Amino acid sequence: MKRLIPLPLRRFLRDENGTALVEFGIIVPVLLLFLAVIIDGGRIAWAYQSAAAGVRDAARMVARIAPNDLCPGGSVSGYDALVTEIVMESITGTSIVPNHTTVVDVIPSFRCVTGGYRVDPAAIIEIRAQIQIDYLLGNVFGLFGTALGPLNTEVQDQSRVYGI
Repeated sequence: MKRLIPLPLRRFLRDENGTALVEFGIIVPVLLLFLAVIIDGGRIAWAYQSAAAGVRDAARMVARIAPNDLCPGGSVSGYDALVTEIVMESITGTSIVPNHTTVVDVIPSFRCVTGGYRVDPAAIIEIRAQIQIDYLLGNVFGLFGTALGPLNTEVQDQSRVYGI
């Protein structure tokens, strides 16, 4: 068998210089993908929690300032600008991590619930926010297949109207 392989080629096949570099080159793309998933996943969780906090704050605010007698025939359409501002401020707050989150729409609504409340039926304010979160490292995933587009999701919260 040795006679079939020329001497320079035999030396090349036995030489182990550079194997660490080759192994590093094989492992680096996997490590970069793993790091990108961790960073983007944490950032997306942070952005979603910021949006959820803004929606919760908006629901509580409207529950405090809406009139007690919303049911029946009331309307919460006058609070559109206020709830949008509260959610936007929560999302674009001061953070060291860029969130790249867009508020698509914020919709306040209410429903009437009967029960043992002081005001019967009682109004329940519900705030729904549709948000779009862009992947910062979505193009890195494109190295391993298809690049990731934006994540569209909806956040909602509700609170009983205490009124003024």
